[in-house]
Amino acid sequence: MGQRKLTLSIFGLLFVLSITELTAQLTHPKASPASVVEQAVGLSKITVRYSRPAVRGRTIFGGLVPYGRIWRVGANESTKITVDTEMEVMGKVLPKGTYALYAFPESNAWEIAFHTNLTHWGDGRKNYNPVEDLFRISVRPKKMAGHQENFLITFDDISHNSVQMKLVWANTQVAIPFKVDTHAQMEREISIKLNESPTAQTYYEAARYLQEQHKDPRRALDYLNKALELGGDTYYFHRVKSLVEAELGDYKSAIASAKRSLKIAEKLEKDEFVRMNQKNIAKWENLLEQK
Repeated sequence: MGQRKLTLSIFGLLFVLSITELTAQLTHPKASPASVVEQAVGLSKITVRYSRPAVRGRTIFGGLVPYGRIWRVGANESTKITVDTEMEVMGKVLPKGTYALYAFPESNAWEIAFHTNLTHWGDGRKNYNPVEDLFRISVRPKKMAGHQENFLITFDDISHNSVQMKLVWANTQVAIPFKVDTHAQMEREISIKLNESPTAQTYYEAARYLQEQHKDPRRALDYLNKALELGGDTYYFHRVKSLVEAELGDYKSAIASAKRSLKIAEKLEKDEFVRMNQKNIAKWENLLEQK
């Protein structure tokens, strides 16, 4: 019994010491603070979680980040990138999911790896296995005139169907292009919503998407007529209808729709829509005269 009590006492002491050690740990600011960046691309989203080391007067690429060796694309934990739908990166399929992002910088070209093993701390070094890469792409670094002190991951050149993810540090920038088939997603969404309980707004939003993307104007016109039929006599319904009619070359109908939009917009004091309609009416009247 005495031995059992001694053993329990030792375990109890070790437990208390471990708790004391944990509570005594000091929380301090990180030299390379964590950051999260999210970017919508059409109906999809890209999320990147990474840390942002600073230059602090050092030579970065070819120095702090050696050429020809794996880099975690930031600091601390490995950088994680999540896509919520399937995307394409330079002809490679990137399925929905989360990946570790690694780079292999060289002076004239970088290899970027989308890696499936998320368990490595940092770059993994000896534990990193290229067999676990989903794929790699090759991109060229670009020298910048300016200076980026803290490593930055940002997005630019955004459209419904594509975006450039940019890695920027010191005077170097690398761009990685992403593509997504937003039109296929939208067609599925339109089909689902129109088969449920569509309202005038449902038909209008489907038509507006087709008009903005210059796709299937006759179907867009059918949707707009349905929207108006369901009681949606608004300045913006008529405005989009005028744009679709003009795309179909029916300037006479486009002018009539624009005039209806203008009249409603004037009553509601929507000056911007008044001006836009006036400009289009003048343009389409001129095109009619030229016929």
